[in-house]
Amino acid sequence: QVQLVESGGGSVQAGGFLKLSCIASERIFNSCGMGWYRQAPGKERELVSSIRLTGAAMYADAVKGRFTISQDKANNTLYLQMNSLKIEDTAVYYCAARALVVDAGERECRPAYWGQGTQVTVSS
Repeated sequence: QVQLVESGGGSVQAGGFLKLSCIASERIFNSCGMGWYRQAPGKERELVSSIRLTGAAMYADAVKGRFTISQDKANNTLYLQMNSLKIEDTAVYYCAARALVVDAGERECRPAYWGQGTQVTVSS
């Protein structure tokens, strides 16, 4: 059972920045790596960014060019640098360790373990 602990959330004005951290209790060996998800009030949880063990990263269109995901494998830590924050970025941000799932013949990386979440609030 992987334990994940996020930190770094807070309140910031639009245009500001925050850096989230997520410490894992053990090294993640799954090729799917880890990801950051967020859930705004009344909305479903969505993938913000993910990074594979190889370092290959992906970003949701809404955050491209503003957010940067990175990992420190030696310290089992995942980061999310969030710049130029917008009001619509307000959400609870969750760190997840991902695993490969085969569903109806399709192979997909999905969250296997979740952190407790950290609140990010962006105001005008």
